[in-house]
Amino acid sequence: MFNLLYDQNDAHTEMIPLLDESEDSPIECQDNDVLPLLPLRNMILFPKVVMPITVGRKKSLRLVREVYQKEGELFVGTQINAKVENPALQDIYPMGTVARIVRILEMPDGTTTVILQGKKRATATELVSESPFHTVRINIMDETEPAADDRVFTALVEALKELAIRIIKNSNSIPDEATFAIRNIEKPISLINFICSNFSISLSDKVKLLELNDLTERGYLLLDILTKESQLLEIKASIQNKARLDIDQQQREYYLQQQMKTIQEELGGDTASQDVQALKEKAKTKKWSDKVRETFEREIRKLERMHPNSPDFSVQLTYVETIVNLPWNEFTKDNFDLKKAQKVLDRDHFGMEKVKDRIIEHLAVLKLKGDLKSPIICLYGPPGVGKTSLGKSIAETLGRKYVRVSLGGLHDEAEIRGHRRTYIGAMPGRIIQNLNKCGSSNPVFVLDEIDKVNSDFKGDPASALLEVLDPEQNNAFHDNFLDIDYDLSNVLFIATANDLNTISKPLLDRMELIEVSGYITEEKIEIATRHLIPKQLEIHGIKKNQLKFTKPAVKAIVDNYTRESGVRSLDRTIAKIMRKVAKNIAIDPEFTATIKPQDLQEYLGVSHIDHDMYDISEYCGVVTGLAWTQVGGEILYIESSINTQKGGKLSLTGNLGDVMKESAQLALEYIKSHNTQLGISDEALENHSIHIHVPEGATPKDGPSAGIAILTALVSSFTGKKVKNRLAMTGEITLRGKLLPVGGIKEKILAAKRAGIKEIILCVDNQKDVNEIQQEYLDGLQFHFVRNMADALAIAIEK
Repeated sequence: MFNLLYDQNDAHTEMIPLLDESEDSPIECQDNDVLPLLPLRNMILFPKVVMPITVGRKKSLRLVREVYQKEGELFVGTQINAKVENPALQDIYPMGTVARIVRILEMPDGTTTVILQGKKRATATELVSESPFHTVRINIMDETEPAADDRVFTALVEALKELAIRIIKNSNSIPDEATFAIRNIEKPISLINFICSNFSISLSDKVKLLELNDLTERGYLLLDILTKESQLLEIKASIQNKARLDIDQQQREYYLQQQMKTIQEELGGDTASQDVQALKEKAKTKKWSDKVRETFEREIRKLERMHPNSPDFSVQLTYVETIVNLPWNEFTKDNFDLKKAQKVLDRDHFGMEKVKDRIIEHLAVLKLKGDLKSPIICLYGPPGVGKTSLGKSIAETLGRKYVRVSLGGLHDEAEIRGHRRTYIGAMPGRIIQNLNKCGSSNPVFVLDEIDKVNSDFKGDPASALLEVLDPEQNNAFHDNFLDIDYDLSNVLFIATANDLNTISKPLLDRMELIEVSGYITEEKIEIATRHLIPKQLEIHGIKKNQLKFTKPAVKAIVDNYTRESGVRSLDRTIAKIMRKVAKNIAIDPEFTATIKPQDLQEYLGVSHIDHDMYDISEYCGVVTGLAWTQVGGEILYIESSINTQKGGKLSLTGNLGDVMKESAQLALEYIKSHNTQLGISDEALENHSIHIHVPEGATPKDGPSAGIAILTALVSSFTGKKVKNRLAMTGEITLRGKLLPVGGIKEKILAAKRAGIKEIILCVDNQKDVNEIQQEYLDGLQFHFVRNMADALAIAIEK
């Protein structure tokens, strides 16, 4: 017999299972016999197992004493619900065990312990009586045992034995003595029932095990249950070992940190303390407000309380450093020498008079008043005209620091406002970062490509810029990381854009718009001569006396090898010539060159750009119009013809847009309503159809400015009179016969001059645009400013 101490299941039962492998003694009861019922809580008695129980109920005490005196047998069942105090037959699991009482022990604490010995499995079929205790009718359940030479069953028993021993080693609730007991159990049925009774198996699983008649099936089910229990114990052990290792590692790190701290103190203080002290010393020199000082002192105290190896220490240190390094109320002194400022602007950029005047005006008011909120300027125009580089020149003019931020492709609001400090890797927005870098609170801040800001699920940066670019709000700009209002009202923001249509209306409303139009040919020649050629000579290491460009050569490059609004392509073309000259100089150090128009084909190849020249003086129904493109002005031929097809049908070709088609319709309707004054008969209008064509057909064309040219072409075709030689015109027409002003006058006039035009008809309201053009570009041109179409036709059509 082996004793095995075990834990207590509930308040009423404490089990100390024992094993009895003595020879089986026959039981006296048979099927349909009536036996007393002893209900157990949370425990099951298996055959071949001796088990002590504590009896507390009065009925149960009377039952066990009578059975013990008579040396009789009883039926031991298990309650389905342990909380039922007086269980009936339906409250007991059907399968139980016929048992004998080995001994009754009166314990020192007043309780009664009964030692039961399981004999046979049985089922309770009927409740016979309830007084003085329950008695039930039973059926004996025999067990099917495998043959002694069954090798599979033998292997199963060995597997159960090894698994049980492994569980005992990993479990803290089963004493190690149980290993000795299991190793010495010889009978398979005794081993299986012993394990079923003593191991941590749920009550429901024990009921299933007891209900199985076949001992092999019971062994397999027990193996499955023990396997799961073993895996669970291994996982628990692994978790405990890992936790123990983590604790050991933390203790080791703590001791090492303490040693490092002691060593650093011996060497003159630790690094973290030195950093904090350096921040305090730097803070004494700052010119910040009381609110900022209070915030700094609060945050520096918080930093001092943190451990240097804490994850939050670096975040807090970065935050305090940001506060200290920002240029609070630190300004550069503005240059109030207006003449010098004008010279700097003229030196770096040719043209751009409107932009230069605006900067000089701002500087003048600042000089008089001493304090002025900086304007928010937006320079818009085609690429390559010098919008971004103008910001650098403005900074030099004012004597301020220069900061540039490219907003192209920006789609995260946090890039402007910064990240909150709760996020890992949080940092200020680009505005605060760049102010920190430049060390001044009044720099020239260029927001490049503001029209290319995007929005997505991370927010809308354009909306965040509303606060930055509003003079009424940016004196208290709030950055999420800094979490302190910062004054941006002294910053001169200059935004650049190519297309205003992609900028939100609220943002557009906050900026002062200044158009930077494309350069005309004459301006490009000056830019190339003053800036591009000297720059490329320096880049390629060529001396001024080794290479020279004639002015006609530069003009030929602009006209025949570039087609753009700006000068980037012109710069690349000049660089191409420089590379070929540099190669020749490298071969022959004495080589020199003067570039003339006839030399360009040798250096640049054949030109693929053609410009129209006036050549239509001998045709009726053909008029020279003027068009504006992003790369400058162009002349445009309006061709018209009439045929004898009746109906007055109007045909339009040349890839025309809707607005241009409407202009042609307007011109025809005006002719029909004023045909008498124009000398055109009704029969001519009724018996002829009209065709209008605008070359080149592959190029899309649109806009209202060709209205006057279309009307003149139609009148010329119907009257058979030619249009005045070397005359061009542009202007929008109305159904009443009025002429309206159009844009792009400067570019159109220069295109007309290049094409050999001598006279130009314009709306009288466009005269102010002509007056803004330098006189040298107008020499050789005669302008006719008219108010209506009748006056224009009187000038254009030959008598």
